[in-house]
Amino acid sequence: MRTLSKLLLTIGLIMTLTDAAQAADPENTLVMETEHGTVVIEMLPDVAPKHVARIKELTRQGFYDGVVFHRVMDGFMAQTGDPTGTGTGGSGQKIAAEFSTVPFERGTVGMARAQNPDSGDSQFFIMFADGSFLNGQYTVWGRVIDGMDAVDQIKKAPAGRQSGMVDDPDHIITMRVQADVAQ
Repeated sequence: MRTLSKLLLTIGLIMTLTDAAQAADPENTLVMETEHGTVVIEMLPDVAPKHVARIKELTRQGFYDGVVFHRVMDGFMAQTGDPTGTGTGGSGQKIAAEFSTVPFERGTVGMARAQNPDSGDSQFFIMFADGSFLNGQYTVWGRVIDGMDAVDQIKKAPAGRQSGMVDDPDHIITMRVQADVAQ
């Protein structure tokens, strides 16, 4: 009976993920596999067209495969997208800010940047909680539509570590544009 329950739960989860991924536009949906499960991100090309285009380009190149969540702060966000894992690396192509009125809420995906607003590159972050203090300061380019339970399980920095840098961090196994997965 227990095995049957687990099987039914697994089938239900697969159907939920499939429904969420298919509900959104496959060309503007990312499927990110992590050690903790699948995260489905709806990209927002109407809000941040340059950022969405660049994220899709990097994703299709396999840029994010194996990249760690190097900066993860409990109650705030999980940041990834640096191929060096140090927080200082990127793809080498800066993107001009595309600030909007879309609020930073739980599940919002934003572009990381340095002090210069036009310094976004390949690093991005997923919000664990509301972060209204980021509104209008960082580019919102997506939102998690399924898999926040997996995001919540990403290994966090030790309590009190101001930098948020993680020891032995979790990583993105693969990240794909849903339209490419469906082929």
